[in-house]
Amino acid sequence: MTFHYLETANDPRVSDYTQLTDVHLRKLREPVEGMYIAESSRVLRRAIAAGHRPRSFFLAEKWLEDLDDVFQQFPEVPVYIGKASLLEEITGFHLHRGAMAAMQRPAPVPLEELLAGAHRVAVLEDVVDHTNVRYSEKPHRSRIAILEDLTDHTNVGAVFRSAAAIGVDAVLVTPQCADPLYRRSIRVSMGTVFQVPWTRIESWPAGIEQLKEAGYFVAGMSLGEGAITLDELVAQDHQNLVLVFGTEGDGLKPETDRLLDARVTIPMMNGVDSLNVAASSAVAFYATR
Repeated sequence: MTFHYLETANDPRVSDYTQLTDVHLRKLREPVEGMYIAESSRVLRRAIAAGHRPRSFFLAEKWLEDLDDVFQQFPEVPVYIGKASLLEEITGFHLHRGAMAAMQRPAPVPLEELLAGAHRVAVLEDVVDHTNVRYSEKPHRSRIAILEDLTDHTNVGAVFRSAAAIGVDAVLVTPQCADPLYRRSIRVSMGTVFQVPWTRIESWPAGIEQLKEAGYFVAGMSLGEGAITLDELVAQDHQNLVLVFGTEGDGLKPETDRLLDARVTIPMMNGVDSLNVAASSAVAFYATR
C-alpha cells in the first residue's frame, strides 16, 4: 500500500474529503461522483464487510496500526495521513472517530430484484436526515415500510438501524428522500445501511401499484380519519405488508393516501399526538414482525 503524508489543505488528491459539513454540496457531489464517505473505523469495516470498495483512506497517523489489516486487503488504495488540525481544515470538523474512507457507491438495485429476495422490506419515502436481530420469522412472510419525503438524515439512519435490528427485509426510499449513504445517515445507522437491502423507488407514488401487483397490502401510518389502530392491522395478519411513513412535517401526500389499502395509527396517551418518524417506525416494525 502507499502512504501519503499531507502537508496542505489544498492537496487535490483529497478532494473527496473537502467541505464535508456542507450538506447541500455533498448531496449534489457524492451521488454524481459515484462515492460516499464512511466515517469511523467501525463503519468503514462494516462497509468493506458488505462488499463495498474504498477509493482512498483518510486518517491521523495514530490510527494506522488499528486499521493495518484493512489496508492489507487493498494494497492499491492510497492512504492519506495528516495532523488532526490539517484534517479538520480539510473536512470542516474534528475527526474524533478515527479514520475515514471515500467509498465507491454501489450500483442501485432494481426494485424487482429487491422484492424477489425480500422476506421483510421497509420503504423510506423521501427521508433526508442522515442522523435520525433476531426474531422468530413465520415462513414466507414479507414486510415493507415506506418513508415518504423524510428530510432528516438522522431519521433515515435511525430507521435503518431499527429495520436491521427487527428484521425488515429491505428499505425503499422515494426520489426526494435523504441519501442513506450520506455520512450522517451511515453514522446514526451504525453502519446497518450496508446490511439492509435498499434501493430508490423512482416512480412515486405510482410505484405503490407495483407493490400491490407483487402481492403486498399497503398500509400508511397516518393520523387521518378512517385509520385503524396498529393492533387492528396486526390482527389482520397480512402475509406481505408494506408500511408507509410520511415526511416529518406534513405526513403522507394526498396522492399517496389515495392509493393506500388502509390507514394505520399508533394510539397515543397523555396528550401526545404523534411520535417522531424514527420512533414510530421502530414500533410498527416490531408490532408487525
